[in-house]
Amino acid sequence: MVDGNSSTITEFILLGITDDPGIKIIFFVVFLLIYLVNVVGNLGMITLISVDPQLHSPMYYFLWHLSSCDLCYSSAIAPRMLTDLVSDSRTISFLGCTAQLYFYAVFVSSECYILAAMAYDRYVAICNPLLYSSAMSKSLCTWLSLGSYIAGTTNAIIHTTATFSLQFCSSNLINHFFCDVPPLLAISCVDTHINEILLFTFGSFVEVSSLSVILVSYAFILVAILRMPSASGKLKAFSTCGSHFTGVTIFYGTMIFMYLRPTSVYSLNQDKWASVFYTVVIPMLNPLIYSLRNKDVKEAFRKLIKKKINSFLT
Repeated sequence: MVDGNSSTITEFILLGITDDPGIKIIFFVVFLLIYLVNVVGNLGMITLISVDPQLHSPMYYFLWHLSSCDLCYSSAIAPRMLTDLVSDSRTISFLGCTAQLYFYAVFVSSECYILAAMAYDRYVAICNPLLYSSAMSKSLCTWLSLGSYIAGTTNAIIHTTATFSLQFCSSNLINHFFCDVPPLLAISCVDTHINEILLFTFGSFVEVSSLSVILVSYAFILVAILRMPSASGKLKAFSTCGSHFTGVTIFYGTMIFMYLRPTSVYSLNQDKWASVFYTVVIPMLNPLIYSLRNKDVKEAFRKLIKKKINSFLT
């Protein structure tokens, strides 16, 4: 099973987060609750934006896609992780491992560009409010979201193809709780230098290009806010951008820590916990960040609940 090249591999074994039976049960309960909040929060956000006409604006259009990406990439990881915490068998097929890495990479990479599109939307709204409707047209929003998924898919194809073209002939034990590039490179028995260059190059391109758009947008936003004459206007502008900036800081901080470091400083055991944060916790935090600080979302939620109660009573 573990001799020869990657075509002879039929399955991998995920070592998971811990082998301690007592801690595994605690982790299962905690991560299950987090994942349930994640699913309910992101599905709720998607539903609210879809059914409420007042939320049919570019800002919420991109928030819909953000919630979709969060839900998809966390669902590629969390159910499998939860199953392994309560199961004695932690094997994953070669094709299953390939699919997990691919779908995870697609939606994580796409989310980077969705966040960049959201920053550009806020830039137009604050710096050019009179031209907002024409500048953020429906066609532009469609192309920005489509481009995000195309870029994410391209990045995923490159990493998945390069990683599973390697030979795995010494071990099929993955020291992680899901199929990610660094732990897979660690068990390859051939030179992975090219793969490390690909990981750093394309990972850098995705993060630097999207983060550059975000930082430039916020630089112009900050200048525009500081020029506002009224304190109430400044507070409203800061409030509008606060949720997005918080989400960006958490997401990019963790991603940069994970993928844009020299290979020599990787510690797979430590990286497991960073991976838990961005694959399970961050997707749960995003709907909370954007809903709790957003009056439109809270009002849409109240209207939906009121409508459901009235329809039930009648």
